[in-house]
Amino acid sequence: MDAKRELSSIDLSALVQELNRYEGAKVDKAYLYGDDLLRLRMRDFDRGRVELIVEVGDVKRAHVADPAHVPDAPGRPPNFAMMLRNRLSGADFAGVSQYEFDRILSFEFERDDEDTTIVAELFGQGNIAVLDETREVVQCLDTVRLKSRTVAPGSQYEFPSSRLNPLDISYDAFERRMDDSDTDVVRTLATQLNLGGLYAEEVCSRAGVEKTLDIAEATSDEYRKLFEVLARIDERLLSGDFDPRVYEEPNEGDGDDGSGGANADGTPGKVVDVTPFPLKEREGLPATAYDSFNEAVDDYFFRLDRSDDEEDAPEDAGSSRPDFEEQIAKQERIIEQQQGAIENFEKQAEREREKAETLYAHYEVADEIIRTIRGARENDVPWDDIAAKFQQGAAQGIAAAEAVESVDGSDATVTVTLDGTTMTLDTTMGVEKNADRLYTEAKRVAEKKEGALAAIEDTREELEAVKQRRDEWEAEDEADDESDEDDEQEDVDWLARSSIPIRETDDWYERFRWFHTSDGYLVIGGRNADQNEEIVKKYLNKHDRFFHTQAHGGPVTILKATGPSEPAKEVDFPDSSLQEAAQFAVSYSSIWKEGRYADDAYMVTPDQVSKTPESGEYIEKGGFVIRGDRTYFRDVEAEVAVGVQCEPVTRVVGGPPSAIEGVAETTIRVQPGKFAQNDMATMLYRKLKERFVDQSFVRKVASADRLQEFLPPGGSEIVEE
Repeated sequence: MDAKRELSSIDLSALVQELNRYEGAKVDKAYLYGDDLLRLRMRDFDRGRVELIVEVGDVKRAHVADPAHVPDAPGRPPNFAMMLRNRLSGADFAGVSQYEFDRILSFEFERDDEDTTIVAELFGQGNIAVLDETREVVQCLDTVRLKSRTVAPGSQYEFPSSRLNPLDISYDAFERRMDDSDTDVVRTLATQLNLGGLYAEEVCSRAGVEKTLDIAEATSDEYRKLFEVLARIDERLLSGDFDPRVYEEPNEGDGDDGSGGANADGTPGKVVDVTPFPLKEREGLPATAYDSFNEAVDDYFFRLDRSDDEEDAPEDAGSSRPDFEEQIAKQERIIEQQQGAIENFEKQAEREREKAETLYAHYEVADEIIRTIRGARENDVPWDDIAAKFQQGAAQGIAAAEAVESVDGSDATVTVTLDGTTMTLDTTMGVEKNADRLYTEAKRVAEKKEGALAAIEDTREELEAVKQRRDEWEAEDEADDESDEDDEQEDVDWLARSSIPIRETDDWYERFRWFHTSDGYLVIGGRNADQNEEIVKKYLNKHDRFFHTQAHGGPVTILKATGPSEPAKEVDFPDSSLQEAAQFAVSYSSIWKEGRYADDAYMVTPDQVSKTPESGEYIEKGGFVIRGDRTYFRDVEAEVAVGVQCEPVTRVVGGPPSAIEGVAETTIRVQPGKFAQNDMATMLYRKLKERFVDQSFVRKVASADRLQEFLPPGGSEIVEE
């Protein structure tokens, strides 16, 4: 049995019910894997981390995934992912909807400055389109240009022609559809009613109607039974009455207890289907029940055997050279299509202007036509009679009548040909307003051309980025070939290297203030009161150490013994790590803003930290009560180093100089001073850029925005060496 690789319309209808429970979650980051899998990392107040996965390749799915099922973050994000990060960072998830009965989901996101819609097309070749508030396509994974619809940057997003919804149809319409068929019952349900093969068979089974029954022999009683089954399925979907199942291939020795199809060695069986409720058509298969359909879908696709995909993929795909030439060719094709669209917009705008000018040139004829129709309608003359009158007038050689091609009473318009130019006029308005309408349309099309011009510039930038990645890859290969000798690699002079490969990470602690001590221990600190609360509640473990300054207004600083996913263990922290954690607490506290160069810090164990105040006292948000003896660090210097790390990952690092200078390729020390935080970040960026031959690397990895994240709040100045 072939395993399901695409979610059905009924599956998506069920998922929409559950995905909307995450409304209000905030978007942290967007990732794109390859060219068909989108991941949105979000935060929900009640549920914590939320990972939304949308895949539109050979496998088509959309669901919230368990963090353990999420792939590691890819390398440098492509333009599509960066665009999403810019538009969605901090946005609220406002809900998801299914378009008609199609396999199309629209995810809505709201932010104070702009709203964004992500449309996932989970059919055919698959596609993801990002829309702005006006439904204009900002960017899409694949450009679509068909006679029926266009999906391209700068165009208005158009849904495909909607299909019949078999769950929202009257009995009379259902009966007509069935009667119009010339095949058997199950094929009619599958194709004419858009149920697809599996659910068509399921409806027949539940209704007790023979699947192969010729439609000509089906009775009205059998029609009623089929229709009632559809109505019950619809009721379950609308009410959220799900009882999800993941079905597996049967293995030898499987019983009938429905406990699953585990292999002889105890490993899980091969999954073949996932459904929002049990199906009669799957009764012979081992099945596992789940609390939610989303959980079932997530587990199903996590366990789905994709070995066929891997066989089709090039060997060692994780480390093989990307097909840059194919990517370049794709971008060039997109540019060619965009240029074609721009030309079409130009022609269309010109046609609309030409119509308006021709209308003014034949003002009297057009005015006579409109006045004639208005007069006839005021006397209740039917539209058919008006059309007949114009035909008679044309036969008599009347110029105004000869110009009339047709009249349409449904929208009170008349189509005319003036001097070889055909146009449709609104008879409820005069010649001037009709001309204005045509000029307005020309202006609207011209604005679409401007949007397409902006889009083509984005594509050209992406093309240049692909070419640059190709050059960097080739330069890295050359450098690796030169330096790979008997497993002994000489130290690389990253400052002098012409091309530095970018290897980024996405570690859990990067949203806090952080650094690793010179002994390798992680230190994290809060950026604000909310993060101070979160760090103590979620990340302070019994063997960690808690640091704070004597001065009010400092970050909660935690020296971690182990990571969140590691077993707790007691650690004898070296003095160097304790001193560095104390310096971190002092440097990022309020004393920096006050322009002071040193202060005291103290250390306690986690059991001394409490949110319970003394009787009659009040604790502000982000504040804590410390009970018991404290270990003090006196006159700790307020100074940090900010630099760029090149191996094993490429990123900005910042913190106590003794810890940072050992891991960064180059650093700059700063102390309290007169330059505002953003100005100092710009100064650091310029100095660092001067030190690297590959200045584009600094621009990508160590921009002023990234450097600013590691600067203490308040004024700073560079420590002269």
